[in-house]
Amino acid sequence: MQAWFAQNPIISYFIILFLVIFVYNKVFRNQQKLPILKEIVLYLLIAIGSLMLLVFQIDKLPIIQCLLVAVALMLMVRIRYFVEGRQKKKGAAPSAVEKQE
Repeated sequence: MQAWFAQNPIISYFIILFLVIFVYNKVFRNQQKLPILKEIVLYLLIAIGSLMLLVFQIDKLPIIQCLLVAVALMLMVRIRYFVEGRQKKKGAAPSAVEKQE
């Protein structure tokens, strides 16, 4: 798989760019929006950084695989928060009913 990514640098670049933007938006982005010029500069810097990561990917470092692991860990954390939230709702509902009786 690593050789395929090295042979197809354009596809590898867009995969890296997509994954880096996804990780940024889910982990590092504030709730407030940035001004449009700062937003453009930010994504331009992300694109330039993705070029650097592409060089590392072509040089046989597992950049795409590491980004996929990061996305998988983020998904696991979201699932955990979802399950904990459901358990809290489930646990809080019966106690509220017991207090009323």
